[in-house]
Amino acid sequence: MQDALVPMLAVVTDIRRDTPDVKTFRVVSPDGKKPFEHIPGQCAMLSMPGIGEALFSITSSPTNEEYLEFSIKKCGCVTTWIHNIEPGQMVTLRGPYGNGFPVESDLKGKDLLFIAGGIGLAPLRSVINYCRDKRSEYGKITVVYGARSKDDLVDYNEILSEWLPGGDLDVQLTIDREQEGWDGHVGFIPSFVKELDPSLDYTVLMCGPPVMIKFTLQGLKELGFKDEQIYTTLEMRMKCGIGKCGRCNLGDKYICKDGPVFRFDQLSELPDEY
Repeated sequence: MQDALVPMLAVVTDIRRDTPDVKTFRVVSPDGKKPFEHIPGQCAMLSMPGIGEALFSITSSPTNEEYLEFSIKKCGCVTTWIHNIEPGQMVTLRGPYGNGFPVESDLKGKDLLFIAGGIGLAPLRSVINYCRDKRSEYGKITVVYGARSKDDLVDYNEILSEWLPGGDLDVQLTIDREQEGWDGHVGFIPSFVKELDPSLDYTVLMCGPPVMIKFTLQGLKELGFKDEQIYTTLEMRMKCGIGKCGRCNLGDKYICKDGPVFRFDQLSELPDEY
């Protein structure tokens, strides 16, 4: 079994541009196989000696047996370097790290409401596609996804070609402001969720910018949802992945070891830093 602390060589075999500042990278081991197994919501460390390393959500589903995928937003030195590589580039990879969404326990058989903003769809994509591949094991599945503009919708082609036509998901899209060529909903996610007035039978999985999460959570509570019904992921706070650097320490928790997936009733016991 691969030691999650030891970097392994991996090859980037495919790169696709999702938005002006987000690309998705397909990664395999040098023998062409999937590097390791993971749980939806877990992360892995991508690095290049001499350049740096960074932790990213694994955005492909565990049911994909051929490769791992990472959707990466260009926002710093390491991500800028990654955005400039070409297929065939060797990188180092270690993981998986953290806990994941409880797809085989607490979420099984439940109606699921996914709420994502911008790049926040990337960590949830792994869970959504996992549930699609095991569709009979879950109840109704609704995805509410929004971004600043149509061009900023991550995985938009997959949404159009696979999620919408399949009929096994109810997909609701929105963008912040009106845009030429967009005939869908216009408005911010928190108000859109309240407008949709989802059933209280849903279990909610949410990821996005902190301000989106703050006001969406507030809206969900006004609708009657309880903290125990709502999950989120805080992988953006993680750095080393193994609980040594202290960057992700919150109260008595380390996001990388105790998270990054939490229910909001668990977060309510922590300091208000998140």
